Amino acid sequence: MASSEDLYGILGLEPGVDSGAIRKAYRRLARENHPDVNKESGAEAKFKRIQQAYDVLKDDKKRSLYDRYGHEGLRQGFEPGMAGFNVGGIGDIFDAFFGGGSGRRRRDEGSAGRDMQIVVSIEFLDAVHGVERDLDIIRQEICDACNGSGSGANTTVLSCGNCQGSGEVRHAQSSMFGQFVNVVTCEQCAGTGQTKQNPCSDCGGGGRVKRERKLAVTIPAGVDHNTELRLQGEGEAGWQGGAAGDLFVVIQVEAHPSLRREGINVFSIVEIDVFDAVLGGEVEVDTVDGPEIVKIPSGTQPNSFIKLANKGVPRIQRSGRGDHVLEVQVKLPVKLDEREKELFTELRDLFEADTNGVSKGFGKVFGK
Repeated sequence: MASSEDLYGILGLEPGVDSGAIRKAYRRLARENHPDVNKESGAEAKFKRIQQAYDVLKDDKKRSLYDRYGHEGLRQGFEPGMAGFNVGGIGDIFDAFFGGGSGRRRRDEGSAGRDMQIVVSIEFLDAVHGVERDLDIIRQEICDACNGSGSGANTTVLSCGNCQGSGEVRHAQSSMFGQFVNVVTCEQCAGTGQTKQNPCSDCGGGGRVKRERKLAVTIPAGVDHNTELRLQGEGEAGWQGGAAGDLFVVIQVEAHPSLRREGINVFSIVEIDVFDAVLGGEVEVDTVDGPEIVKIPSGTQPNSFIKLANKGVPRIQRSGRGDHVLEVQVKLPVKLDEREKELFTELRDLFEADTNGVSKGFGKVFGK
């Protein structure tokens, strides 16, 4: 991968997108360009670039380095303090040398909670019509005892001795350009600049506790297999007032015994006997809306198709539905008694006579 190639551009994305969009774009492109699927020249190299881009952007730490420093930030042994002046802007340079506001900004805004993912299996007809499901999830939530502060009763909050309350630790580094200061988050106080003598007994000072929750989710009509629903703010709680993560619900649709879906259209097979194929008739078929009586036109040919308009899958968040397509298979008799053989022989003779212009249109039933 060329060092100048934009990782977001490889995935067809713009900087600033959420992790769900990155994951969805990668899955789509990986399927389209996998060497086992795409045999075009250059597909394998493109697949590798897609994989490399995703490996960086799915990792919060690597993505942060790339967003701030570009490809240079991904180089092994890279230190942010060694970056050129044109990378972070004037504000970052002053922060590095003179103790700017980056640590204070982290303390004020907190850290966002982790995104979560859960897989839900639903039946074929539930995917077509939509359904509500109760999900049992276990996640980190704000501690009620301390309201997320991590402090117990009569807690004395002290300035962190490791960073002297700044939330940052500075390491001086020398280079050919002079001395640079590398600023990192203090590990002892996690960037808060504070330590507590008496942490909350319920959460151990972390400000969050693990709880099991039942969450009602509405799955819209028309969802397909592997559809991913995003529930904003239903992931794990953040730290120190940070925003909660999101919950991604991946829908797995179970197969139906007689119906098959392609996009918004539904397909199935209907079997009729030879008499209904010749003379026409009616047959009951399964549809997504329940059993339905379908008329069979006279002269219906084996492996022909009958379309039930607007009997397919609803369009998500749009009006209209797909169609239900029936593939007609004609069942032929296997064992005949003597009388049945005589009748079929008579019909065959009539058919052959019609092809010679003798009878009055019998062969037209067969398309002759």
